[in-house]
Amino acid sequence: MAGMMSGLEAALSEALSPSWEQRVRAGRDLASFADVPEAAEVLVGLLLDVEDTAVTRWTAEALARVGTVAAIRLIALAVAEADDNQANWLQTGVHDALVGPDGVPDLAAACGELARDPEEAVRRGAAELSAWTDDARC
Repeated sequence: MAGMMSGLEAALSEALSPSWEQRVRAGRDLASFADVPEAAEVLVGLLLDVEDTAVTRWTAEALARVGTVAAIRLIALAVAEADDNQANWLQTGVHDALVGPDGVPDLAAACGELARDPEEAVRRGAAELSAWTDDARC
């Protein structure tokens, strides 16, 4: 457990780095901690990174690959807040995960669950995500 937490701590501090490469790495490392509240908050910040769209894209891809409801919920939250440019990069990241070699995470199931989320922003973002995943399958 201690080892896992130190990985989390390290990734949380990397997320604050001025280096976009380090923030990308933080997004990837934190994706598996999407259900940990401190990580979740930082991940949404990375998804909406104001300085570099690469951070947005790679964090979205990492979370989409994790594919859990907790992970997809963070993408949905970001989608609800994103401007058009950020939304494009979030969509690119999600698409990259869907066409990746490791098989497609079941985003539709996660989005279905999030459609009933108590938070309105999550429901709105999940609806938009659902539309993207339909596009990806065509």
